[in-house]
Amino acid sequence: MGAILFWDCKYHLDWTTKYRYEVLGGDVGKRCWEFLREISISHEIHIHAGSINRDHIHMLVSISPNGDVRLNTDVRASGMG
Repeated sequence: MGAILFWDCKYHLDWTTKYRYEVLGGDVGKRCWEFLREISISHEIHIHAGSINRDHIHMLVSISPNGDVRLNTDVRASGMG
């Protein structure tokens, strides 16, 4: 009989702006959230919760055990970080 496998890999991700500058308000924050959602979809990452404050971002995400936490790399490579 085959084994049944369940997984629940959740990560709390935080990003802060350089020197904690308050630049994530308004349209910048909205665009940043859209960008993070696009990256999450492309990496098959499920966002459970998230918030964008003026100087930092919080996200609670689920990633499969075969996946990798590469959002940080993608954000830097895109020029956003």
